[in-house]
Amino acid sequence: MLNVRVCVGSSCYLKGSEKIVQLLQKYIAERSLKDKISLSGSFCAGKCNRLGVTVGVENEVYTGFTEETFDKFWHEKIETALNR
Repeated sequence: MLNVRVCVGSSCYLKGSEKIVQLLQKYIAERSLKDKISLSGSFCAGKCNRLGVTVGVENEVYTGFTEETFDKFWHEKIETALNR
């Protein structure tokens, strides 16, 4: 099971973490990955930046994700991790 954690702390919330969660839920459902991905929220990961939301995938923490960069994030981080 691939663990994906979206920061929902105040900084990431203001940068759109709710929308990133919705996009993740949508992609997971559309691709029938509910049994392969565990999606959860987390509080501050200590990696805040000005650009966007912080997301953890397994033991890696990625920063700066927005609605506009979500597709690239999904393909480069989530799909890659699923295919390992």
